[in-house]
Amino acid sequence: MSESLPIVGQLLFTGLSIGGVYALVALGIVLIYRATNVVNFAQGDFSMLGAYILVVLTQGAGLPYGLAFAVALAAMALFGLLFALGVYYPLRNRTFLPVIIATIGASIMFQNGALAVFGPSPQKLRPIIDAGPTGGVTVGGVFFDYQYLVTLVVTLVLVAVQHFFFEYTLLGKKMQATSQDKDMARLLGIPVTAMIALTFIYSTFLGGLSGMLVAPIFFVTHKMGAVLGLKAFAATITGGFGDVKGAIIGGLALGIVETFGAAYISVPYKDAFAFLVLIIFLLFRPQGIFGEKVAEKA
Repeated sequence: MSESLPIVGQLLFTGLSIGGVYALVALGIVLIYRATNVVNFAQGDFSMLGAYILVVLTQGAGLPYGLAFAVALAAMALFGLLFALGVYYPLRNRTFLPVIIATIGASIMFQNGALAVFGPSPQKLRPIIDAGPTGGVTVGGVFFDYQYLVTLVVTLVLVAVQHFFFEYTLLGKKMQATSQDKDMARLLGIPVTAMIALTFIYSTFLGGLSGMLVAPIFFVTHKMGAVLGLKAFAATITGGFGDVKGAIIGGLALGIVETFGAAYISVPYKDAFAFLVLIIFLLFRPQGIFGEKVAEKA
């Protein structure tokens, strides 16, 4: 029993770290959904774009890692504004369906654009903390890879910052009011258009950040965003669609299930476990862990 504890701890640490990436992408999906009632199917591709921008800045332009990271995040925030202006605003007065189709079209365009620019060969990014021959530290029989550790810590810090921002700042409360009832928010003098634009900017920032964090763990390809986006979508359903804490818990839970499933059942079917969990929830608890029914906003 005692010999298995380090293995369980190792899998738990790895699952939480990967789940943190899913949680960041899922948060972006949920925030845009709450603000616009539209599912952004291009959210996963923001991860891919963020990762490619970091590759270009570090390996192409030769910028120091920290500076490249900051520039890439700023670029993703700007890209979020352009995405809102170019994809959402022209269709904002239509029903949700044209907007969803537009996000799917944007997703395909981003993937094909990345394929045309960077080619099909996967790119490799060095870890954020490139220290020591092992790239990590062993504590209690559990190996803590620095990149996984950074991913998990960044996720937890962002969740805490986001909680503070939405609960204790005026701007956060305005964004929450906009997401809950846009007409009432407009009557109260809240600039709804600006709040929705900020939501897109922040969600794109989150997507780009998740891609930059996971890029040193996996290869950067034009299809990496599609996989992340689908798993993040599964995480939002699992946690409770439209629920912020549901997206976080769902993402972390999905990472753990995926990691334990790969270790104890089948590595080739690793990616399938997320969708197996999604199907189980849709069959037996479609409202997800935190209870909001999908049908209420469909």
